[in-house]
Amino acid sequence: MSLQNKLNRFKKQLTHVGTESTPEKKQKRVEEKTEEYGSGWAPYEAKAVAFEDQHCIIREKNYSKDYKIGHYTVQDLHDAIKRWNKREKSHPLSADGRAASDLLFFDTETTGLGSGAGNTIFLLGVARILEGCIQVRQYFLPGPGNEVALYHHFLTDMQDMSNLVTYNGKAFDWPQVKTRHTFVRDMVPKLPPFGHFDLLHGSRRVWKKSFESLRLSIVEKELLSIERTEDTPGYLAPMLYFEYLREKNPSILEGVFKHNELDVLTLISLYTHLSNVLLDKNHTSLSNIERFEIAKWYEALGDRLEAKHRYEELIDTTNDLKAKKALASLYKKEKDLDQAACYLKSVIESQDDVEAYVELSKIHEHHYKDFEKALFYARKGYQSWKSAKRIIRRDEDKERIQFKKRIDRLERKFG
Repeated sequence: MSLQNKLNRFKKQLTHVGTESTPEKKQKRVEEKTEEYGSGWAPYEAKAVAFEDQHCIIREKNYSKDYKIGHYTVQDLHDAIKRWNKREKSHPLSADGRAASDLLFFDTETTGLGSGAGNTIFLLGVARILEGCIQVRQYFLPGPGNEVALYHHFLTDMQDMSNLVTYNGKAFDWPQVKTRHTFVRDMVPKLPPFGHFDLLHGSRRVWKKSFESLRLSIVEKELLSIERTEDTPGYLAPMLYFEYLREKNPSILEGVFKHNELDVLTLISLYTHLSNVLLDKNHTSLSNIERFEIAKWYEALGDRLEAKHRYEELIDTTNDLKAKKALASLYKKEKDLDQAACYLKSVIESQDDVEAYVELSKIHEHHYKDFEKALFYARKGYQSWKSAKRIIRRDEDKERIQFKKRIDRLERKFG
């Protein structure tokens, strides 16, 4: 603790000349402030708690382990985590080495959407899996000058947690916590070294081409069948918080607390759902586009075996041409040009494809040394490129020159 903060603490114990501060008087002042801050919160399952002479409001609500969040219960989450632990390859959303109780489903409400020091977190919401239930706990800032109490109680409770699960938390929520923590870090516990599953990133990977927007409210409705009724929109939360600071009436914030509670509960269901679609090759809810995007994600992660399985399953069930081209590209990277050529030929049997023609031309020129077929595919690709209806692009002349060079070179080689 810095010297300045030590002096600040000593100041609290100092009194005016001729007066005396006793532990009993100090305790009485704390109790009076606790009663003041806690007034009116009991109907909302919340209470005021103190830390030294500051306070925060803690609301706690428990749900049975059989409580269904959209399509899923806690048992479904346990099953998904067991499957992650059995999988050998790593993945950004893999809970390998963890249990459900290690995950902290986390969301905040702030006074604005900016990332600067002027943006204050006034509500920290968490859900976690205990032995017999889902515990939702919310930490509320009842007024300026109470952040030490807020972060003391939040961080003290969360010291044993190892992994955050958020929705856009890597870019917004957790950086905001870090910023606010710097102002009180000498008086509260350190931030734990969390791992982090950001479900927005995973949702973008799988559903970016399926929905125009990936706001959590849309994702939970479309994928999890979670319907919110009479929900307080998140954008109203700052205004309602400022109104509370003026009126000191907890009923003003009832909708904000409920909205935050639903957010953290949704994260449990969404993590379960994302895990299932990533672990099941033929998940019934997935469209062909989504199955292709998952295969691409595995390929981007370097898990080529899993990517191949996903592409092959898609080809077997739908004869998907994009999957064939992706497989051809994978086999080419692995120097298995025979397999690559096989899939490329399968593509052009179904439709003219400029890229497939060009790749086949390259394989026949450099691998098979069959210049006649290489020239044939180069010409077919050029004709397909010319006849395609496309907007004139800046690099069109460059592409034309590349085709002409390839054809001229192959004509010379073929004689």
